[in-house]
Amino acid sequence: MTERVYFDWNATAPLRAHAREAMIAALERVGNPSSVHGEGRAARALVEKAREQVAALVGGEPRNVIFTSGATEANMLALTPAIETGAERRPRRTLFVSAIEHPSVRTGGRFGTVTELPVTADGVIDLAKGEQALAHSELALVSLMLANNETGTVQPIRELADIVHRAGALLHVDAVQAPGRIRVDIAALGADLLTISSHKLGGPQGAGALMLREGVRITEPLIRGGGQERNRRAGTENVAAIAGFGVAAACATAFEDDAKRMIGLRNQIEAGIRAITPQAVIVGAAGERLPNTTLVVMPGMSAENAVIAFDLNGVALSSGAACSSGKVQPSHVLAAMGFDEKLAKSALRISLGRETTPNDMESLLLAWKKLVPSLSKARSDTTQTVKAAIAASAA
Repeated sequence: MTERVYFDWNATAPLRAHAREAMIAALERVGNPSSVHGEGRAARALVEKAREQVAALVGGEPRNVIFTSGATEANMLALTPAIETGAERRPRRTLFVSAIEHPSVRTGGRFGTVTELPVTADGVIDLAKGEQALAHSELALVSLMLANNETGTVQPIRELADIVHRAGALLHVDAVQAPGRIRVDIAALGADLLTISSHKLGGPQGAGALMLREGVRITEPLIRGGGQERNRRAGTENVAAIAGFGVAAACATAFEDDAKRMIGLRNQIEAGIRAITPQAVIVGAAGERLPNTTLVVMPGMSAENAVIAFDLNGVALSSGAACSSGKVQPSHVLAAMGFDEKLAKSALRISLGRETTPNDMESLLLAWKKLVPSLSKARSDTTQTVKAAIAASAA
């Protein structure tokens, strides 16, 4: 069997060994963290230690961390009119999101209507148009991701935060892809609310958090029925997942060496792809990106067929976000950047991680050389292309 290599870290990162150990230790304990007896207090201590670790990762206060079942729930919790600050207690009236947001943000949460803010051809929020839109709104909430999950493009959050706050609005930042890859600090960013995910850091799936800036309050919980998470999210905490999340967050605070190594590997991969297929377009290469992310547009190729072909040859990568029940769909991110549908359907995402090796890179480039030239010339007939990929995997 072909030895497999993994290039889909933006979808999920392998579980860190220390996080696994923390989860196993938590599973061997008994006790509800809301109980007052010794066993309950021990479970509570695990949750509160993790709260401190997650807060430290993004420069926040532990009391302002709300644990959730994942980033999607955290986004849904954040996107509500019922957000108060010391200066303003009226409900938020308008939600603005960028055109490249994750689907959990684009749905609008608990807002009735959503207004999209455009991005430039480089995939960066158009600050001038954002400022113009906010000038005609009152009590708005703006949501913008820190780094795009498909292109890796890092957004000018600090500049947008200044615009948002001058307009009397609040800013939610979906920071899911950033921690452990670039520095994330809620105060430095100017964010009022910030979403974090466990499994992108090497923690378990099924855990996430919403970090609030000091003085920001969500007055209507998304999930009601109990007083957990300081009355902000009902339901017994998933102690084992939260413990693993906390350890992964603590590990991710020391990311600089991994980031430098990933940039080196990413640059070599991109150079290799260009040498093999000069027609390849690296999306967002001219701007600031995450150190681990490459999105390649290959004219004439079907990304759906390419993902299958690479998988059959032992390489796991993706056509974009892994949030559509396994379906390969045209990228709304590329559409917002001005790519036509045909080109958008040809995009492959390669994302690296702390365990990616030079040997993995060589395996990827060998598979690229073997598969992509023929895939980019293949007929549009899916059956014939898949048959060709199966034949290639057996060669």
